[in-house]
Amino acid sequence: MTSRIDELAARTPTTRDRYVDFLRALSILVVVVGHWLIGVIYWRGGVIGTTSAIGVTPWLWLATWFLQVMPIFFFVGGFANLVSYESFSRRGRTIWDWLWSRLTRLLKPSLVFVGVWTVIQVVLHITDTGGETVWFLRGMKPPGATVPFGPLWFLAVYAGVILLSPGMLWLHRRLGRAVPVAMVVGAVTADVLGFVVGLEEARWANVAFVWLLPHQLGFFYGDGRFARMSRPALWAMALGGLAALFMLTNPVFGEAGQRWFPGIGHYPKSLLGTDVEPITNTYPPTICTMAMAFWSIGVAMLLRGRATRWLRRDRPWKAVILVNGVIMTLFLWHMTAFLLSILLLWPLGLGHADAPSVAWWAERPIWVVVSAAILLGLIAVFGRFERARRPASSSATLGAGKVDA
Repeated sequence: MTSRIDELAARTPTTRDRYVDFLRALSILVVVVGHWLIGVIYWRGGVIGTTSAIGVTPWLWLATWFLQVMPIFFFVGGFANLVSYESFSRRGRTIWDWLWSRLTRLLKPSLVFVGVWTVIQVVLHITDTGGETVWFLRGMKPPGATVPFGPLWFLAVYAGVILLSPGMLWLHRRLGRAVPVAMVVGAVTADVLGFVVGLEEARWANVAFVWLLPHQLGFFYGDGRFARMSRPALWAMALGGLAALFMLTNPVFGEAGQRWFPGIGHYPKSLLGTDVEPITNTYPPTICTMAMAFWSIGVAMLLRGRATRWLRRDRPWKAVILVNGVIMTLFLWHMTAFLLSILLLWPLGLGHADAPSVAWWAERPIWVVVSAAILLGLIAVFGRFERARRPASSSATLGAGKVDA
């Protein structure tokens, strides 16, 4: 493994945008460690699950304004989809070749995950182990819950984004900035219809508008337009998103806010689900998550120059290569690792607190270390099913949109 990483690092072309790979790796690691840190465990009636510590811990919501990384992941995905699609086109390969290539990378390790857990569920049924929930599951909640199926919701959404990418690229080339503008208008309209008019089903349109927006902005990074933006423009983008977040999540609208959000008066402050608030900014996403996209992408672009210089060093770049080589396995199996940690540590008296306390926080390093050790073992077993992404053997040229896929 070490020799392979050394080889890939040595072969990295000077034209490669290393920052994209860094953002992808960092966002997944934040998701993994974040889930391990904020999970308040319950084990009742033969069912194991977690609730979020964010909703019951004062000011912990503020961390989500910096660590909600899904917009960054979609942004990086937009860049990758643009440069890989253009590479396929230059070599005369069809749109179906491209879709098959992108979806295979996503679905192959996912099907292994689903297959393993299907066998586990059959065994649980045969042995009458664990409490029944729904969807014929035993011992745990369906995919909307985090343990262990939480990663599946994101993969389903991202698969849809891949399928839509050729059409969104066509719109990008012909309409440019008008596309993200239309997405912002659509997202605002969906929330108005959902919260003000009372058509709650309209809010689900924001699954498309909100998550496709950072992906669409990734196209502007891929074709070089972000690189040409001035720092004042990037600061305006970031601070504008942050200001919008503040206004939307505080009662600055007075009585109008109470009419729009009866009993709330404003959007929740947390950008992750809290399990305790009547609405959430993520299921389905709201315009707060869209504001977070502008805030986080603006900050990421402001840091790009300094981070790129740092990534020219061998050690950080090799770490990025290592993470990206098993990124799907990391994401799919990290909550299985946490579930196995529960089975190991719960009998020792750890994790029994039903709300964060000093003792609960003191346990967090144990849960992270044990879960990380188990995840390394799972990667050793299942990482082989993830086709090597070979990040350093492909050449991504910012502005030219070139990638050897």
